[in-house]
Amino acid sequence: MERFAWLNGEMIAALGAGVLIVTAYFVGEAGFGTASAMIYLLAFVIGGYAKAKEGVTETIRNRTLNVEILMILAAIGSAAIGYWTEGAILIFIFAVSGALETYSMEKSRKEISALLNLKPEEALRLKEDGSTERVGVSDIRVGDSVLVRPGERIPVDGTIVSGMSSIDESAISGESLPLEKGTDHEVFAGTVNLSGALTVEVNKLSSDTLFQKIIDLVEEAQSEKPPSQQFIERFESTYVYVVLGVVVLMMFLPHYLFGWDWTTTIYRAMVLLVVASPCALVASIMPATLSAISNGARHGVLFKGGSHLESLSSVKAIAFDKTGTLTEGRPAVTDLIIRDGLDRSETLSLLGTIESLSSHPLAVAIQAFAEREGAGLLQGVEIRDIPGSGLEADWERRTYRVGKPGFVGKEEATVFADGALERLGNEGKTVVFLRDDTGILALAALKDTLRPEAVEALGALRAIGIRTVMLTGDNEQTARAIAEEAGIDEYTAECLPETKVARLKELEKDYGTVAMIGDGINDAPALATASIGIAMGDGTGVALETADVVLMKNDLRRLPYASRLSGRMNRIVKQNIIFSISVILLLVLSNFLQVIDLPLGVLGHEGSTILVILNGLRLLKSGD
Repeated sequence: MERFAWLNGEMIAALGAGVLIVTAYFVGEAGFGTASAMIYLLAFVIGGYAKAKEGVTETIRNRTLNVEILMILAAIGSAAIGYWTEGAILIFIFAVSGALETYSMEKSRKEISALLNLKPEEALRLKEDGSTERVGVSDIRVGDSVLVRPGERIPVDGTIVSGMSSIDESAISGESLPLEKGTDHEVFAGTVNLSGALTVEVNKLSSDTLFQKIIDLVEEAQSEKPPSQQFIERFESTYVYVVLGVVVLMMFLPHYLFGWDWTTTIYRAMVLLVVASPCALVASIMPATLSAISNGARHGVLFKGGSHLESLSSVKAIAFDKTGTLTEGRPAVTDLIIRDGLDRSETLSLLGTIESLSSHPLAVAIQAFAEREGAGLLQGVEIRDIPGSGLEADWERRTYRVGKPGFVGKEEATVFADGALERLGNEGKTVVFLRDDTGILALAALKDTLRPEAVEALGALRAIGIRTVMLTGDNEQTARAIAEEAGIDEYTAECLPETKVARLKELEKDYGTVAMIGDGINDAPALATASIGIAMGDGTGVALETADVVLMKNDLRRLPYASRLSGRMNRIVKQNIIFSISVILLLVLSNFLQVIDLPLGVLGHEGSTILVILNGLRLLKSGD
C-alpha cells in the first residue's frame, strides 16, 4: 500500500478528470462537439472541485483573493473563448499539483501520525494481591506498578523494579539497536519490550511522559508558520490583485496598441492569468518546513515552530549551562587512592558502609561506586552523623571519620598521596577522605562528569563555525577544569541567573544570533533572552516551556545535526523561491512575445509548482 500512498482523494479526482479530458478530445475529433463540451465540463467539475472549494472558502473567510481564484478564472476564461481543451488541461494539472501538495503535507506529518499510532492506550496494572487488571493509561497514577510482557509497548515512563529485557527505543531516540535494561533503569512510554517480562513503577502521568511531550511539541511546531511563509502569504494577496488588474488591461490594450484581434487579445490575457499566478512561490516554503520539522522529530530534535528552525542556521554562538547540560548533573567517583599496604576491597567496603547512612549526593555516589566495584556492606558498623562536618563510625574497636579535609585533619589531608588534594582540586574535583586513629586511609575524588557525547558535539559545532561558551554557577577552578576537558572556547564562572542574562546580551552584541541551552529553572531567564532557547529533554518543566527547541534524550550531538538541517531547509527554500520567480518571469515574457500557448503555459506554471513541492520533500530524508 505504501507505493500507492500518493493516491489520496484529490489525486483520484484529478486522474479521473484526466481520463475525461482524453475522452472529450476524441469525442470532439469524431465530430460530436456538444457531447465533447459536456464531457469537458464534467472534467472541470470533478478535477477542479477541491481547489475551487478551497479557494472560495478562503476568499470568504479571509475576505481576500488567492491563487485558486486565479486558476478558476483562467479555466472559465479559456472555455469562454472556445479553448475547452486548454482550460481542462489547466484544471487537470492544477488538480494534480494540489493533490501532490496535499500528499506532501500528509507525508511530512507521517512521523507524528506514526507516533500517535504507537501511543499505548491500556496497561496491565499490578494489584496488591499480585494479580493484574487492564486499565486505561490515563487512569494510571504515579507510584503504580505495571506489568509489561515481551513484545508489548511500554505504556508509561517509569523505573524497572524487577526483570531484565532488551528495549527498542527507536521511536524515542532514533537509536536502531535495542538497549539492555534491568532493575533501576528508566524506560519510556511508546518503546518496545522485546524479550523479558518487566515490572515498571510509574514515575510520570501519561500526560507528562516523554512520548507525549514529543507528540505535543511536533503538533505545535507544525501549526506554526515561519516568517518567510507569513511574508509570502501577505505578498500573495496583494500580488493576486495586481495580476487581475494587469489581466483586465491585457484584455483591451493590446488590441488598440498592437492591433491584435480580439480572440488573440483575450487568449493572451488568459495565458497571462495562468503563468503569472504565484502557485509555485506559495508552495516554496511550507512543504519544506514541515518536512524538516518531521525530520528533526525523527532524530530527537523538536522545534516548537518553523521560525526557530529557520533561524537556527544563522546562530554564530551557543551558550551552555554546565550542570545537567554539558555534564551528567550528578557526581561520580573518578579517583580512589588507598594508603599503601591496605586491602582495597575492605577499605572501599568500609567507606561505602559509612556513606550508606547519608543521602548527600557525594555519599550516594561513593556508595554506588562501591557497589559497582563489588564491595559489600560491612556488619556491625555504628555510624553517627556530625552535622555540617561529616560522618563518624565505630567498627572493630576503632573510630573512623569520613569528610572533607577540615574534618579529618587538613595538614594530613594536604600531604596524603604526595599532595593529591591540590592536583585533584585543580581538576575541579571534590575530595572526601577516610581516616582512623593512625591517619588518612583513603581518599575518593568526585566530579560531575561530562556527558559522553559532549566533546564530540562541541567539536562538531566548532567545525561548522559556531563559538561555544559555558555559563555556570560553579567556582572558577571547577569551571576552568570542565571547560578545558570539554574543549569550550570560553566560559564565565559563578553565574547567577541574572548574570547569564547579561552575558547573553553581550554575546548577542558580538555575534548577532545566539542560542542558549540549559535544563534547569535557573536557566529559564537565559533561555527566554537568547535568540533561540534550547532545552534538554529531561529538563524542568519551566525550561521546556520557555525553550524554542528541545533535545529529546539529551543528546548534544543532535545540535550540529539540527544546525545543518536548518541550513539545508533554508537553501532549499531559497532554491524554490528563485526558481519559481524565474519561471514566472520567463513565462510572462514569452506570453507577451507570443511564443508560448496556453497548454505550454499551464505545463510550465504547474510543473514548476510540482517541482518545488518535490524539492521540499527531500528534507524528509536524513543527510547533511
